Amino acid sequence: MFNEVYDVIVVGAGHAGSEAAAAAANMGSKTLLVTMNLQNIAQMSCNPAMGGIAKGQIVREIDALGGYSGIVSDTSAIQFKMLNKSKGPAMWSPRVQSDRMRFAEDWRLLLEGTPNLDFYQEMVSGLLIEKDKVVGVKTSLGIEIKAKSVVLTNGTFLNGLIHIGDKNFGGGRAGERAATGITEQLVNLGFDSGRMKTGTPPRVDGRSLDYSKMVEQPGDVNPEKFSYLDITKPLKEQRSCHMTYTSLEVHDLLREGFDRSPMFNGRIKSLGPRYCPSIEDKINRFADKDRHQLFIEPEGWNTCEVYVNGFSTSLPEDVQFKALRSVVGFESVKFFRPGYAIEYDYFPPTQLKHTLETKLISGLYFAGQINGTTGYEEAASQGLMAGINASLKAQEKDAFTLKRDEAYIGVLIDDLITKGTEEPYRMFTSRAEYRTLLRQDNADLRLTPKGFELGLASEKRLKRMEQKHNDAEKFVQFFSDTSVKPEEINPILEVNNSALVNQSGKLFKIFSRPNISMDDVRKVESVEQYIQDNYLDNEVIEQAEIQVKYSGYIAKEKNNADKLTRLEYVKIPQDFDYSQIKSMSFEAREKLKKIQPTTVSQASRISGVSPNDISVLLVYMGR
Repeated sequence: MFNEVYDVIVVGAGHAGSEAAAAAANMGSKTLLVTMNLQNIAQMSCNPAMGGIAKGQIVREIDALGGYSGIVSDTSAIQFKMLNKSKGPAMWSPRVQSDRMRFAEDWRLLLEGTPNLDFYQEMVSGLLIEKDKVVGVKTSLGIEIKAKSVVLTNGTFLNGLIHIGDKNFGGGRAGERAATGITEQLVNLGFDSGRMKTGTPPRVDGRSLDYSKMVEQPGDVNPEKFSYLDITKPLKEQRSCHMTYTSLEVHDLLREGFDRSPMFNGRIKSLGPRYCPSIEDKINRFADKDRHQLFIEPEGWNTCEVYVNGFSTSLPEDVQFKALRSVVGFESVKFFRPGYAIEYDYFPPTQLKHTLETKLISGLYFAGQINGTTGYEEAASQGLMAGINASLKAQEKDAFTLKRDEAYIGVLIDDLITKGTEEPYRMFTSRAEYRTLLRQDNADLRLTPKGFELGLASEKRLKRMEQKHNDAEKFVQFFSDTSVKPEEINPILEVNNSALVNQSGKLFKIFSRPNISMDDVRKVESVEQYIQDNYLDNEVIEQAEIQVKYSGYIAKEKNNADKLTRLEYVKIPQDFDYSQIKSMSFEAREKLKKIQPTTVSQASRISGVSPNDISVLLVYMGR
């Protein structure tokens, strides 16, 4: 293997690296996955869960394109919840609680069953560069392995430093050493680098907890699943999570250790994720709150290890232990290991193209936390896109990108490379201006044709998607074509406190009312008969309901997207000289020179570039 020239080498086997390696190999590229420990492929370093607000949409998109995260989330799930179900469908977000050990095992078995994929365990300490082009990697043993493209997915391992109270030591994750050499080489090549921080809570022995004092949080009564494929099935049994709270007593005990906290005594200078703060940060920032929620999450079907979500901390272990023992239900708690914070190197993502290829070095791609993101889902989606483009580059084919109106993945990558980030970036539905179009239920309709063209989604998957699309369209047309008489619909309307009708009308109009659901209209004989005659499943029924009830919003958002998309087709020449535009603000010129946007639309999203600057740019481009 050392004498081979690989099409793609992927460095790191976390969520980003696993998706990158799978994508490249499945596209026919000879791929090598290099990691420091093959026993820790796709390790869930933090909480044992996939999905959540906006993150669940990303997992569905990965699955629709032909990635593996959705499949593994289903096969290793111990609980399923559709979050935000009380809100509109643009906000619905699937989430699973995972069996941590099974998750990693299922990922490894999937990768080992993937053709064109080799594995090697060792630390990559440097890159082989020739004339601003990557040609391979160098390992800590001095072994050189050649490749046409390289994907770096180093996670928190680049010069990782773990903090527990006044103690700190090198490491990329608890019990694993840090990776060295790559940051220093990239900085020497002209890259900017920075430091970020993240943290994780203590893991405890579930046998030492009193769940009777906590609030049980079961999964959905009728659980769904992530993958659109038939090979995975919804859960028949589920494990419950539980909820408890901190208290003023707990907060006082935690404050006793603040002088030994690396967050407050200045030893940690890097920024952590604002939307997932440590418990000491929450107490400090929200001093008016007398309690905070803690979610007690089992780590698998059979293990007694438990994750204390909401108690992320870098406080000394004795302070952590003393404070947790004052939490209701934790009076006799036993630790598996304390929580810790970790600092690591990242590279500001404005140094990347939309393909996640670096601007400085041809054939070199970054994905995951190396780009300043946080979260398994954000990392996995970047890994998928980097793996796709590294493979296409090696095969000398056109690159593949997603626009903001096509996928949350498109929003994520565009935000990173256009705006950059100075704190760990996390996806939210509010970041997507077209979230009514980018729902979790239609990710297959949006992306499976693209996955099929890439060679990632199978023909069977494509046909299943087309069948769903056609069935839903016909069902929507049925509502548009079918009339209902007052004597049949009025009893249903009356029960729902909806205005009665005095003449026959189309079902579409009745169904469009906000207080009328699919369960209501199924009481109309012709509707239930149509469903039975056409063997419609729940996916099709749900899709049709959304299309009917939100048709106005969807049409309006499509129209807005079409208007703004026009600027996506106004390309900016690669060698465009912004310094010649004297009537543009100095800040805009500097930002445009640094980021080098490829389209006017991208230029308009750069912080500090005003609409007036864009108008001036268009004039100079002869538009």
